[in-house]
Amino acid sequence: MTSDARHSLPTHDVLNQPPVRADLDLWASDPVLQNVAGARSSILRNYGADLGRAAVRDMAREANFHSPELVLFDQGGRRLDEVRFTHSYHHLMQLSQSSGYAAVAWSDLPNGHATHAAMVYLASQVEPGHCCPLTMTYAAVPALAANEEIASIWVPRLTEWNHDSSIAPIASKKSATLGMAMTEKQGGSDIRTNTTTATRDGDHWRLRGHKWFCSAPMSDGFLTLAQTPGGLTCFLVPRWLDGERNAIHLMRLKNKLGNRSNASAEIEYHDALAYQLGDEGAGVRTILEMVHHTRLDTAMAPAGLMRAALSEAHYWVSHRSAFQRRLIDHPLMRIVLADLVLDWEGALTLGMRVAQAFDGHTPEDKAFSRIAVALAKFLNNKRCPVVVVEAMEVLGGMGYVEDTPLPLLYREAPLNGIWEGSGNVICLDILRTLTRDPLAAQVLQAELEAATGVNRHYDAALRDHRARWTNIPPEAEARWFAERTALLLTASQLIRQAPGPVADGFVASRLTGNNGRIPGSVSGLDTGALLARLG
Repeated sequence: MTSDARHSLPTHDVLNQPPVRADLDLWASDPVLQNVAGARSSILRNYGADLGRAAVRDMAREANFHSPELVLFDQGGRRLDEVRFTHSYHHLMQLSQSSGYAAVAWSDLPNGHATHAAMVYLASQVEPGHCCPLTMTYAAVPALAANEEIASIWVPRLTEWNHDSSIAPIASKKSATLGMAMTEKQGGSDIRTNTTTATRDGDHWRLRGHKWFCSAPMSDGFLTLAQTPGGLTCFLVPRWLDGERNAIHLMRLKNKLGNRSNASAEIEYHDALAYQLGDEGAGVRTILEMVHHTRLDTAMAPAGLMRAALSEAHYWVSHRSAFQRRLIDHPLMRIVLADLVLDWEGALTLGMRVAQAFDGHTPEDKAFSRIAVALAKFLNNKRCPVVVVEAMEVLGGMGYVEDTPLPLLYREAPLNGIWEGSGNVICLDILRTLTRDPLAAQVLQAELEAATGVNRHYDAALRDHRARWTNIPPEAEARWFAERTALLLTASQLIRQAPGPVADGFVASRLTGNNGRIPGSVSGLDTGALLARLG
């Protein structure tokens, strides 16, 4: 047992500082998640308790302060092309994989995608970097269905509830992770301009080219795109071969703003062995199966970041005083935090509704998941940086210091808005989906209609929305349309699932225009009821 830290110092006594946070239970302390999860609470209960332990949070800090190391050669000059991580990183990977982060959605357990989405939300509150390889592993499973032989070898290992970091060919692995390498310098999101080439080599292919971004380069394989005589085609590139390393050269690690525990790299294929997935020329269609599922995670992660930031801010104002009273008792502080709660609860509720559609099997479920995941990704990621920076400001100077989690959350806040389609790309996808997929438009309208008759302000906002956009809007209005549609979709979920103060507050402040443009510039919120949502 260790003794308490000293409060009495030679020059002063340490007063008016919140106690260091001990173990947290991220599931038990989150009434909103418990209400909307629609998932296997036993898995989430255990995972939330484990993630919140002080020792695990310390590991998360270590994994971010000690970034991955690129090791290109051994001492004799032979190529290794490895990235080495801290013990803490591997502990986090084991915790998440053994809990089912990448696997539960593909198991026989019910509500698998909703359970997975809730795990993304929980993990993002503690250490978002290790989520990257696990999210891609989860999302790769449906894409591998394009090649039954490959799927039979890889999918059982991708869906194993275990972490195996060994360097070995896939047949020798207990479990595996799968990454993605699509982006090239000249194209960015325009992947049809990719120049990496694939040359037939017997039953397989050899890839040659440069990839500007490779997420999680120590994965056991990568989904990638390359040009064949038949057009842009999807391939699985294994990291390790029998008796040798595949010809994948790591050129450098990206010096990123955040996501520091996870490595991202530039790589080159030097006639690397690859297996074809799907038909020649159908690469975009094949890889979109993976992109669709990664977008679910990029819609859920910002809700977790917002929750973590608000939890820190709420803890701070509950234990610190200024001007003769606790910060939490100041009306202006209360209205700011209450307003931010609406962003977080809206993001979580919408994200979980989308995840439940991923669990559905009807054409309507699939159509709703296509349109709603894009709307949720767009709105949730636009609100996340705002919420995090306001929470940082609540802590004052301490929010800007690495002793608190706020700098990590701040660096992470923009990531999911960029990954898997930045804002403009997502908005154009929304317009394209509604134009080409009549069923998606129908189920979206049905979801919005399902909340009518309860809140007259919502009903009026929905009528105005339809009057403004009787048809698909022009491209220049895509962001306006996407934001408004996503706000309405969020409100429709809150009206049906959240308490009155939450739903009414969201509608009044987000849909009526009766507020300013910065958090806290609103009146009439039930601050007590909203702050209670923080647990």
